[in-house]
Amino acid sequence: MKILGLTSQNQASLLKVIILALIATTAIGSRLFSIVRFESVIHEFDPWFNFRTTKHLVANGFYEFWNWFDDRSWYPLGRVVGGTVFPGIMTTSAVIYNVLHAVNFPVDIRNVCVFLAPVFSSITAYAAYLFTCEIKDSSAGLLAAAFIGVAPGYISRSVAGSYDNEGIAIFLLMFTFYLWIKAVKIGSAYWGALTALFYFYMVAAWGGYVFIINLIPLHVLVLVLMGRFSSRLYVAYSSFYVLGTLMSMQIPFVGFQPTRTSEHMAALGIFGLLQIIAFVELVRSHLSSNQFQILFKGFIVLSFVLMFSALVLLTAAGYIAPWTGRFYSLWDTGYAKKHIPIIASVSEHQPTAWPSFFFDLEMLVFLFPAGIYICFKELRDEHVFVILYGITASYFAGVMVRLMLTLTPIVCVTAAVTVSKLLDTYMDLSTLDTTDLSSNTQTTKDEKAKKDGGPSSKKPGDNAKSEDKKTTKKKDNNNHWGVYGIDTRLIVLSNFLFLLFIFAWHCTWVTSGAYSSPSIVLASRTQDGNQFIIDDFREAYYWLRKNTDYNSKVMSWWDYGYQISGMADRTTLVDNNTWNNTHIATVGKAMASNEDTAYEIMRRHDVDYVLIIFGGLLAYSGDDINKFLWMVRIAEGVYPNDVQESKFFNARGEYRVDSEASPTMRNSIMYKMSYHNYNELFNGQGVDRVRGAKLPPGNVKLHTLEEAYTTDNWIVRIYKVKPLDNLGRTLEQAAAFEEGKKRRAKSKRRGNN
Repeated sequence: MKILGLTSQNQASLLKVIILALIATTAIGSRLFSIVRFESVIHEFDPWFNFRTTKHLVANGFYEFWNWFDDRSWYPLGRVVGGTVFPGIMTTSAVIYNVLHAVNFPVDIRNVCVFLAPVFSSITAYAAYLFTCEIKDSSAGLLAAAFIGVAPGYISRSVAGSYDNEGIAIFLLMFTFYLWIKAVKIGSAYWGALTALFYFYMVAAWGGYVFIINLIPLHVLVLVLMGRFSSRLYVAYSSFYVLGTLMSMQIPFVGFQPTRTSEHMAALGIFGLLQIIAFVELVRSHLSSNQFQILFKGFIVLSFVLMFSALVLLTAAGYIAPWTGRFYSLWDTGYAKKHIPIIASVSEHQPTAWPSFFFDLEMLVFLFPAGIYICFKELRDEHVFVILYGITASYFAGVMVRLMLTLTPIVCVTAAVTVSKLLDTYMDLSTLDTTDLSSNTQTTKDEKAKKDGGPSSKKPGDNAKSEDKKTTKKKDNNNHWGVYGIDTRLIVLSNFLFLLFIFAWHCTWVTSGAYSSPSIVLASRTQDGNQFIIDDFREAYYWLRKNTDYNSKVMSWWDYGYQISGMADRTTLVDNNTWNNTHIATVGKAMASNEDTAYEIMRRHDVDYVLIIFGGLLAYSGDDINKFLWMVRIAEGVYPNDVQESKFFNARGEYRVDSEASPTMRNSIMYKMSYHNYNELFNGQGVDRVRGAKLPPGNVKLHTLEEAYTTDNWIVRIYKVKPLDNLGRTLEQAAAFEEGKKRRAKSKRRGNN
């Protein structure tokens, strides 16, 4: 750097750029394990819908995408895609794709989607750097960028192939908060407008934008209660709220929700409160203190009564929608299980177990509260925001596994503040106690002078001066925390470097092992240690694509709807959008019913094939038998007279699949489809390796369905619904059918007459 002729300031800037570039490279590289070990493929369930809609956007243009009615999902209802999605991630991918093609870089849209989340993770690291610089300094910012670049809590939703909304949303979350802190510090409408612009991008990208539109008003309210109202705060929030609300309403899926739902009323209330406070401050400057006190009290009481009454009346009249079930479940973890089982059935909506915090955050867990404490000591406006973010995100992450994602960024920021404070303290050489060293050197000189018979090096009054110096140094040293001997510094720093090394190792291990396996491709180890790839999902979807009619309708549980649409390109009854609980309950009722009842439901919905997941042979625990009780509960919520959960337990209240299973359980088509011809593999009596159960002897047979395809490892089983003339009915069933046919013919003749 000296050769380049750079000043110290320029050297520091260059080092920051190099370090941030290395962090960005590490963030991207740590998310590519899934591609290295498997291939460039879209993971999980929701990303397949995002991928399918992105392909439609790229192929047909934005206008067609915005007005797209998808008649191949939710049959026979269909879905208005443009008005029921957050289009941010699709639009972002389409823009990147078009820009790359404009510069003659012919990349496939699939690879754009696969690599989008890793690329945005590097930008998220930079956003964390900027945010932390506003909280402390650039040194802490670099640490925050490094932490969030490799933290498993964020990597879990941003690995290559995880093409979900959160892949870009965490960057938008952190950058919006950074802009908000800048707006509050400067009090500029320009920064407030930028905050609103990126908030709009966040609204377009993820439903988690509600966290932003509630946390920022909470920050404003706390500052007001602390007596920190200022023109800076007024300008920042007013410009953000007005512009952000108007822009967010341009997303069709959001529409007028910012003015008509309870989730947005806090932001509106704080906006009104600031206007009142600003008006009061204006009046204060024109009235005497006595007149102002009387007017102020009356005005506050009147404003509160009017605003609260308006809120109650508008809610009662239906103009303001009440809190949704998803938000109630954040305050009462048992609410969803009692009232909305479809929400409770999703694994990522379950309360977070304590080990998950250590698994996803490792040593950041104990650095996080230390960072909150440091913010309490200084307590500037931006520190208040960090404290509020940390407290609220900790609570929400505790009640829902999925919200660990929103906690991870603030944990990385506060942990960086802690580590930076520690390094600032223990690497500050100005606090090193050299008093004893200088004293010993002086004593040696005096003793040598006396021994040589010469005059002492000390002059009259030197003893007093030496004592004064020592006293001053001791006072200076007392102004610092801790023990600052060179040995203590080495011990503390070496221990902390070891912890950082263990943190990096843990993050790499978790990323490569737990978060880099695509759900559509499973991997296990054989007894000799070799990797065994299980590709049953893609095998089944490819069979559907190649061996069924293009207009075939496939019934399955909603978990697999997006994958069937994306990979098999076939019409589905339900999918992961879960917008219609009644339609999902109807599918659950069909799965829980006996063959005759289920057949009526399937024919009514023009079902051609039924797809189920069965893990009994390969010990795959995520199969439909393990999910079956959720199907029953959801169906019971809509059809309580037809489906009762209690009937699927035996006399001792046990959920069994062996000879002790309840008659209702054994007669359901889910049970029959799962174990159809299964005993033949075991010469008469099969063993379910997931549930550790021996099945009753004899083959399970179906008369309304026929097995169409079963994958190599029996994980996916597909059945074809028999047509009306190929059911093998009994004589009584055939006679009843013919009688009904005659009645329908008579009725038709009467209508013609």
